[in-house]
Amino acid sequence: MQNLWKDAEAEALVAAHAKRGVGCDLALRVYTTRLLGGEPRLVLHGGGNTSVKLRMADLVGDEWDVLCVKGSGWDMGVIEPAGLPAVKLAPLLKARALEKLSDEDMVALQRANLIDPAAPNPSVETLLHAFLPHRFVDHTHSTAILGIVDQEESEPLCREVFGPKMGFVPYIKPGFDLAKAAADIYEKDPDVEGLILDKHGIFTFGDSAKEAYSRMIEYVTVAEQYIASKARTGKKAALPAKLARPEEIAPTLRGAVAFPRGEGRFDRFVADFRTSPKVREFLASADLERLAASGVSTPDLSIRIKTGPIVLDAPEAGDPAGYAEKVKARVAKYVADYTDYFKTNDARDDVARTMLDPMPRLALVPGLGMFGFGRTYKDARIASDVGEMWIEAVAGAEAAGTFHPLSKAELFELEYWSLEQAKLAGNKPKPLTGQVLLVTGGGGAIGAATAKLFAAYGAHAVVADLDASKAEAAAKAAGNNSIGVACDVTDPASVRAAFDAAVKTFGGIDIVVSNAGAAFEGKIAELDDALLRKSFELNFFSHQSVARNAVRIFKEQGTGGVLLFNTSKQAINPGANFGAYGLPKAATLFLSRQYALEYGAIGVRSNAVNADRIRSGLLDDAMIASRSKARGVSEKEYMSGNLLHQEVRAEHVAEAFLHQALAERTTADVTTVDGGNIAAALR
Repeated sequence: MQNLWKDAEAEALVAAHAKRGVGCDLALRVYTTRLLGGEPRLVLHGGGNTSVKLRMADLVGDEWDVLCVKGSGWDMGVIEPAGLPAVKLAPLLKARALEKLSDEDMVALQRANLIDPAAPNPSVETLLHAFLPHRFVDHTHSTAILGIVDQEESEPLCREVFGPKMGFVPYIKPGFDLAKAAADIYEKDPDVEGLILDKHGIFTFGDSAKEAYSRMIEYVTVAEQYIASKARTGKKAALPAKLARPEEIAPTLRGAVAFPRGEGRFDRFVADFRTSPKVREFLASADLERLAASGVSTPDLSIRIKTGPIVLDAPEAGDPAGYAEKVKARVAKYVADYTDYFKTNDARDDVARTMLDPMPRLALVPGLGMFGFGRTYKDARIASDVGEMWIEAVAGAEAAGTFHPLSKAELFELEYWSLEQAKLAGNKPKPLTGQVLLVTGGGGAIGAATAKLFAAYGAHAVVADLDASKAEAAAKAAGNNSIGVACDVTDPASVRAAFDAAVKTFGGIDIVVSNAGAAFEGKIAELDDALLRKSFELNFFSHQSVARNAVRIFKEQGTGGVLLFNTSKQAINPGANFGAYGLPKAATLFLSRQYALEYGAIGVRSNAVNADRIRSGLLDDAMIASRSKARGVSEKEYMSGNLLHQEVRAEHVAEAFLHQALAERTTADVTTVDGGNIAAALR
């Protein structure tokens, strides 16, 4: 592993932080922490921790010896000084004399001695950093180190690989007991330059940031070189002659892992597909089932991928129904095994626990790659990132010997650790968390407002528009990792491509707002047939094309879905010279009811929104001026010409779509959003 320390970079960071009142040692601590955090083979997504011991003044000017240690939740790759909260050192050192200290009391002790009461919780490994005497301490979960320690006889192997310069600490759950044990082992041989923690990772230390960091890189490199020298090729499993594509199976997988909450409700997961030659090479192993069943490479991963990945069959092209049944069977077994794992280990004591959902977070698909699952796109990508590092660690362990990680019984203590449970309890999902929205005409006022509102409620939006730049701008404004795609809704191939893009990015679709449309004017008897047909292509047949694709994916997922149509008040209250627009819109209204009638049995809800006089591409400033002048009223009076005397905006239409998406027992509904127009009221 390359040592990335550069004197010029370090000096520049020290100078920049000095202007902000940050001392040299803390600035260098930030520098090397970022170097470690930027390497996924060392730490991932909030893992690992670092510290430095300093003198620091509190709010009233009293000076203390403090430990600045990574705060819980901070990512080492982008850490700032605020991510290294300062804790008074003396009370931490005094705690070492205690025989016992519960996890909750340990957290209370650390928080009670923060220099800044508003700082984040210090790392759960704060006491280990405190009990070691060195000024700088680094800790990572290096995949190469895990390849060495994930062995049945890990201690003698560590002695062979690292020699006398590294101490060995048997596995103990992070916290007070581990901190005391690690300090005791160090004191037996103070000449060691670091500690190898069995089934866990590595600590290195030094009197300077550069020394501690350089020792980390040195010993990780030793592990990498040892593993490389032992590399061997194992037996490969056979694959079908022709494989299905990832996007062809993604909705099936996503539906299979959706956690049922009863009465047609599901906790849905976003899927992230990941592959590479290295990943596919590993997944071709004939030992894949054994390796996956063995567990996670370090217990910290349990909060990301539970007890380990699920292995699915390689998908043969041309048999989607048969493959779906295989996937369901595999997931059912994973759920049963996880449930048994929970019940067996939960029964060992009287602690009250609630089982987490038993669905896998990482699926290995031989021949293709792997799917990470998460309640958000970010979590799904984290699961995939973890999967890549799990593969590297396991491959290393198999090269060094035989992959033998922490037992499931010991893993349970960490997965259901009270401190981790507290973190999860504070993470409340939004109403649409885990769901994916596709909205057509998404670059316009109504579509963009809909994407933004649904994203605020937790959905990931796929914004489709004829103008790709408008789609991308609306997706960016919506946030929540939403994406923009170009889509001509009158072209079935383009519609299919938009849905394929949604599947490739998020794994599937849950809610579709078929919103694209345009108004065409002219007296009905004088209309050119070509114009009327053009209007029907856009204002009716495009909705059918969108809905057909949505139902196709809904069926593959098996978790129901929501179809929402923008039909306009013209569907039930035609306006003079607007027949070319109103006729296809009326047909679309009944199309929404036809879908409600025919697909309600598989959990698909289909509703429509009738809106009127919304500032948008349909009703632009020129048309508003023209129609208000024709009626002899001001533009303001024209736009608020309803029973409420209030202008109706795109955001109000978006709210109606959101209501219909959340109304679990509502289908075949038509919601009017026009401020009140008796002539357009449904009877």
